[in-house]
Amino acid sequence: MSASIQALREQRAAKAKEARNILDTKTGADWTPDVAASVDAVYAEIDRLDEQIARLDRQLVIEDSLEKRAGNISDRSGRSVDEEVHNLKGEKEIFNAWARGGMDALTDEQRTAVRARRDEARRLYGAQSVGTGSEGGYLAPRDFAATLLERMDTFGGMRSVATVIQTDGGNAIDYPTVDETGEEGELVGESAAASGGDIAFGTVDIGAFKYSSKIVTVPIELLQDSRIDVEAYVNVALARRIARITNRHFTVGTGTNQPRGAVTASAVGRTGAAGQTTSVTYDDFVELEHAVDPAYRNAARYMFHDQTLKVVKKLKDSTGRPLWRPGVTGGDPNDILGYGYTLNQQMPVMAPGAKSILFGDFKKYLIRDVMAVTLFRFADSKYMERGQVGFLAWSRHDGDLIDASNDAMKHYANAAS
Repeated sequence: MSASIQALREQRAAKAKEARNILDTKTGADWTPDVAASVDAVYAEIDRLDEQIARLDRQLVIEDSLEKRAGNISDRSGRSVDEEVHNLKGEKEIFNAWARGGMDALTDEQRTAVRARRDEARRLYGAQSVGTGSEGGYLAPRDFAATLLERMDTFGGMRSVATVIQTDGGNAIDYPTVDETGEEGELVGESAAASGGDIAFGTVDIGAFKYSSKIVTVPIELLQDSRIDVEAYVNVALARRIARITNRHFTVGTGTNQPRGAVTASAVGRTGAAGQTTSVTYDDFVELEHAVDPAYRNAARYMFHDQTLKVVKKLKDSTGRPLWRPGVTGGDPNDILGYGYTLNQQMPVMAPGAKSILFGDFKKYLIRDVMAVTLFRFADSKYMERGQVGFLAWSRHDGDLIDASNDAMKHYANAAS
């Protein structure tokens, strides 16, 4: 698969270089309708290649090898990779046996390990956090939880650009926020004392809201087929659901009984002129860029919905040249006015009054994951009469902007009318 991805990337690089060459050499009167049409055709081919590459990249993430996961754990634990591979295989055997047959399918040793995780969950989060009985919830192996969180990256936009921290416990954190955009040093004479300089700071409360995957049903036939990697199958299904709801909240969450999303937390940087209810202009992009403090622009990027990207790709400057430029190599990404962008399908689409474009340093948005993920298995008559087994995951997350200056991230809002 990696060879096919490389071939596609080489094709894309050639097409991107072709487009860049046209953009760099055709100016003014040379930019004819035929030239514009040829560039649009190249862009369409780049879009097709991008879709193929994204699908294959996503599959590679899902098929991450056991040895690579063991290597990552080994770096943290100090134990050898071989030892961690052995531990992971043991955890995988427990999960697969539990998923296929419940607690009754486990050996005495495996039951002891499951109960130990359940006891740990009760100790950390209280008796109500974990179920009991044959379906009983238990604290998932740490690697299962870590892999679930890694796979969540492929289903949303915020995780790929925000700062993400992981904690074992779920107690609230008073996270410090600092505004140093207006602070500067001083010139001090010989033997003179330095002046005091109080930094303007505050705190943001980062909690841990409880999320459910809702129950995912799996056909009994898949569970009975030993060739099926049940752990990976269930993990991806759970990750997809939790990723979608958390990404929505990290993007547009209200901050009341849920995370405060980046759109909600951002300040207005530019509002479209009257009539721009579903459009944006070159001038809007320039104004939005300069609404963000220069201290944050080196790491800044755009974020918007795919439908907004379609609008942006059609924008031209005064000579008819596109504002969007394709990247030639992996180190030279697609850009708009020199800045990269992230697609996020939870961003508002362009509509009257919609905050449709974000710009700024997304590392100033903090996502907090609690590593304890609780799993449940349901095999009662409601599912068995349909030939299914149900799985449910509980996990805890929060997110908020940690910029005290209010200058790190701004939004473009379409005109109200």
